[in-house]
Amino acid sequence: MAALSPPFSGSLNSLSLVANTFVHCVPLFSLALLKTIPIASLQKICTHGSTKIGESWIAVNSHMLDITHRTQYNITGELDHIDYNGWYMVIANHQSWADIFILQKIFNRHAPFLKFFLKQELIYVPVMGLCWAALDFPFMKRYSKEFIAKNPQLKGKDLETTRKACEKFKYTPVSVMNFLEGTRFTPQKHQRQQSPYKHLLKPKSAGMAYALSVMGERIDTLIDVTIHYPNGRPNFWEFMSGKSHQVNIHIQTRPIPAEFHRGDYENDPEFRKTFQSWINQLWQDKDQKLEQYCIVSSEQ
Repeated sequence: MAALSPPFSGSLNSLSLVANTFVHCVPLFSLALLKTIPIASLQKICTHGSTKIGESWIAVNSHMLDITHRTQYNITGELDHIDYNGWYMVIANHQSWADIFILQKIFNRHAPFLKFFLKQELIYVPVMGLCWAALDFPFMKRYSKEFIAKNPQLKGKDLETTRKACEKFKYTPVSVMNFLEGTRFTPQKHQRQQSPYKHLLKPKSAGMAYALSVMGERIDTLIDVTIHYPNGRPNFWEFMSGKSHQVNIHIQTRPIPAEFHRGDYENDPEFRKTFQSWINQLWQDKDQKLEQYCIVSSEQ
């Protein structure tokens, strides 16, 4: 099928996404209701069924995008090293809503189902908020240092939220997805942060540290994903319209040091410093990879 015109492709894909979501949310919500029955074996079956519904939803979305436009995905690295029945921590740079569709496309049915850390406000997104909740996506409510200072009773609440969310991941293979920048990259945010990285915002390491401490050594491998858009970062409509003609994705697996499963990020300054140094080194490597992509793109 030839690539469609951007307006038609964008409209068709957006409508398909909505229809696909409504079709899949009916059985998903049914399983979510069943899972409220306090029978462990039934809850496990419902969780497995919910995952299969989520994978089907992603597969239909990805197939629709493939047949309506001709985006070229250049995937390099270690995708074949990932075990569908394993447990992983996944990190990636965050530039666009398209990142989520791309990550879901390349890992669907190849890695354990991706569970994203989501901002608490996203639970109110019509239909999708309930879908994410039914799929056990962790919703995070972040508090600034200033807010905690004024409301000390809320100190540690975000840690408790992370702990409860990750407890659910101990019994079913999962890829815990974390955008360490916490928000999508823009030049304005980059300048406001005075980020030391050329192509990235500053990483936030607390949520990942908490998740690793809760999950223990079950998660011993990090999947480090770098996403680059040679034609510029697309917004949702541009991606749905097929205006991203090329996307570069590099996947690298890294062992997670054993000591990171046992440290106390909240109360141990030395551990916190060590963990942040590790994250900063990952971010420096990622920044260099993005710079290499930019150089190659400028030469083409």
